[in-house]
Amino acid sequence: MINKIARSVADALAGIPDGATVLIGGFGTAGIPGELIDGLVEQGAKDLTVVNNNAGNGDTGLAALLKAGRVRKIICSFPRQADSQVFDGLYRSGKLELELVPQGNLAERIRAAGAGIGAFFCPTGYGTQLAGNRETREINGKQYVLEYPIHGDVALIKAERGDRWGNLVYRKAARNFGPVMAMASKKTIATVHDIAELGTLDPETVVTPGIFVHQVVRIERVATQAGGFKKAA
Repeated sequence: MINKIARSVADALAGIPDGATVLIGGFGTAGIPGELIDGLVEQGAKDLTVVNNNAGNGDTGLAALLKAGRVRKIICSFPRQADSQVFDGLYRSGKLELELVPQGNLAERIRAAGAGIGAFFCPTGYGTQLAGNRETREINGKQYVLEYPIHGDVALIKAERGDRWGNLVYRKAARNFGPVMAMASKKTIATVHDIAELGTLDPETVVTPGIFVHQVVRIERVATQAGGFKKAA
C-alpha cells in the first residue's frame, strides 16, 4: 500500500546529506514551508546549496538556517530586503556564496530541470554582469543568454491539502514555486494542513501529482499577522 504520510517533520527530513542542493518554496511570506526549514536546522545537514526566491526574512525560517551556518551557497532573485540582515552579514564577511538569478530565469531553470531540458536561451540578463561568461546567441535578430537547469536533491514545499499518495492541492499565491520545485528534485517533502481521504481530491484541482512527491507531513494552521509572520505566543 502506498502511504507517503510521514509521522513527523523529523522523520521526513531524515537522511538529507551534507552538501545537498535544497529547493525551498515560497514567495515573500507566501507558501514558505517554515516547519520544514526549522526541522532542517534541527536535522543538522550542512554545506547546503539553497535555492529560493529570496534570502530570508528577519531571524526565522531561511534566515535561521543561514544564521546556523548550514548554507554554503544561495541561488536566489531577491537577496536584499529591509530585514535581510542575516544574509547581508554572512555575504559581506565572505561566509556565504551568492548566485543572483532574475526571477523569471530562476523559475524557468527549475522548470527545465523537471521537464528534462538540457539548456535554453533566454534574453533576460544579456549585456549585464548577470550573464557572466555564458554563451550568447543571436536568434531572429535578438540576443540571448544560455541558461542551465537547476536540479535539486530535495525540495521543501508547502501545500494546502494532500492524500497518502502524495497528490497536492495549493492555496492561491502559496502555490508559487512549489510545483516546479517538486518536479525538479530527486526527493520532495511537502507540508499540508489537511490530509484528504484517497479519491476525494478532485483530479482537476491536483496541481502536483503524487509521482513527484515522496513525503507528506501534516501541520497545524497558525494565525499570522500582516506580512505573514507568526504571532507571538
